[in-house]
Amino acid sequence: METNNMKKIIFYLLTCIAMVSIATAKELPPAPPESKPDLELSCDEADARIKLYKEKNDALRNNLNNLKKELSSTEKNLQDTRNNYIDCEEEILKLCGATKNDLEAFRQQLGVLEGKVRQMKGLSNDELADRVEEVKALETELNRLRGNKLSCIPEFYDKILSLARDIKGLYREKKITGYTVGTWAQDRDCLWNISGKMEIYGDPFQWPKIWQANTDQIRNPDIIHPGQVLKVPPAGPKTDEEAKAERRYWRQKRAAQEAAETNVTPGM
Repeated sequence: METNNMKKIIFYLLTCIAMVSIATAKELPPAPPESKPDLELSCDEADARIKLYKEKNDALRNNLNNLKKELSSTEKNLQDTRNNYIDCEEEILKLCGATKNDLEAFRQQLGVLEGKVRQMKGLSNDELADRVEEVKALETELNRLRGNKLSCIPEFYDKILSLARDIKGLYREKKITGYTVGTWAQDRDCLWNISGKMEIYGDPFQWPKIWQANTDQIRNPDIIHPGQVLKVPPAGPKTDEEAKAERRYWRQKRAAQEAAETNVTPGM
């Protein structure tokens, strides 16, 4: 009798456990739409919404933890990079025989020079032509900095090359609008030589420009006189009129030479 009762009790307990397991394993319905107010939810819908929020919260927490790990790793890498940079900088300073104070002083000097060059680049050509000595002083200062071993550091190297190009580009020749002819004996002045002077054109082949600008006082371009004040037009390609005058000059020159050769007495 007792054995039968015990079996019934065990069966009853197993049945209860099975029912509890079934109830626990019961799937919740899908989460209700976000627009549905909490007060209108059924118990199952409320449980589903709570479950959804919990899953989202867990996912966000996991993402946050992962980001914290990545941040920690990045900060460590950054610190390692900083340490490597400091070690590298100290090694470079040793090679240059310089201190951090020397490095900062060089950086400031280069910055001052860059500022001066920027100001000069804002001047007109005429203003630059009047300040050639200042441009030379900038070039001298740059060469002084170039002589410092610190100039080879990557931070400064490209800047110094750029400054050298900029300073070279600041040189301007004064524009000459008039020229007083000197003597042949002392100055070797003729239109060819005058045109070849660096302060004029720096190109003797430009002589027709001076000739055509002064036809009121130059009839024969081969003959100019000391004391004549010649107008000097701006440099540039020859105009059509200047080119025509030059061709005409050479045609006449050849014709005169051929005529002179024809009139030479045979045997002379």
